[in-house]
Amino acid sequence: MHATPPLSDDALEDFSPREVTLDGVTRRVHVAGRGPAVIVMTEMPGISPHVARFARWVREAGFTVWMPSLFGRDGAVPQVEEGIAVFRRACVSAEFRALAANQSSPVTQWLRALARFAHGECGGPGVGAIGMCFTGNFALTMMLEPAMLAPVLSQPSLPMNDPAGLEIAPDELAAVAERLRREDLSVLAYRFEGDKHCRAERFAAYQAALGDRFVARVLPDSAAHPNPPPFFAQVVASPHSVVTAHLIDEAGQPTRAARDEILGFFRQRLAGGA
Repeated sequence: MHATPPLSDDALEDFSPREVTLDGVTRRVHVAGRGPAVIVMTEMPGISPHVARFARWVREAGFTVWMPSLFGRDGAVPQVEEGIAVFRRACVSAEFRALAANQSSPVTQWLRALARFAHGECGGPGVGAIGMCFTGNFALTMMLEPAMLAPVLSQPSLPMNDPAGLEIAPDELAAVAERLRREDLSVLAYRFEGDKHCRAERFAAYQAALGDRFVARVLPDSAAHPNPPPFFAQVVASPHSVVTAHLIDEAGQPTRAARDEILGFFRQRLAGGA
């Protein structure tokens, strides 16, 4: 009997909503905590209670969470019809490159500016970031911002029409690879073995591009929560969301171990291992 996941909308009352304008674009960002900044980028179809739960774990680990609203209805449990509508809008949005390999989504420019802004406010050695699903690769592109030190890719799912494609421009990928080598940095990445949306071919492509700087974790499908919210059960329809909808918050579970490894990675890079 697994612990019941969050199934009610989350009011996000313990976060401070801020309207942040960068590069002429204003977005709502939910901020909470103290310490070095960690940017938590939501999976499709928006900032669900599961995404907010992960953000709270980051906050409790000693960081200031910056959680930008990129799509969907903030705090909502992912339902089928609403989730499909959000997904379709995002796929045709000029901000994302859902079906284009070897290109970086324009929204990553704003996210790099957010990392710079958050570092200026929060201080510390630098900034961490995690992207999930639709935003899964964004933390890698954000490594073009010098303040970014701790990138995590959780089930990166773009481009959607090419299992081996990478959602980053080749020159930017080369620049990131060089920075990782030069500064002795690494990228953590997670997926479930049977994930239909983030397949083995994608991790192999990252490995080819980044070498041993790309640290991959592949979890067995049996580690996924068997009762995720409706959007994940009916639309995603495979083990997918490692630290959110498919996480089992119980001792000894691989998904909880993945969460703890991510928090430890942020501590090591941003808080001197404290």
